Amino acid sequence: MVTTIQLNEDVKQKLDKLKIHHRETYNDLVCRLIIEPSSRNANRESLIETIEVLSNPQTMRDIAEALEDINNKDKWVSWKEIKKENEL
Repeated sequence: MVTTIQLNEDVKQKLDKLKIHHRETYNDLVCRLIIEPSSRNANRESLIETIEVLSNPQTMRDIAEALEDINNKDKWVSWKEIKKENEL
């Protein structure tokens, strides 16, 4: 059975901000909010957040660029060099 409820626009906007994914239904959202959080819900939220990151092309490009920077030793400065530069 499905029941329709009325919400003020500001309440709907607040609920939208609480969604862990834009496709999460209001029913799932309300259930998540009223049921005591469990490790299962935490794992589900973590998985959804991971999926969101992996499905964002710009984020994935940024991660790939950061990994390239990590592997590029020319961009690194040793602790000894930093210490030497900052000695008085």
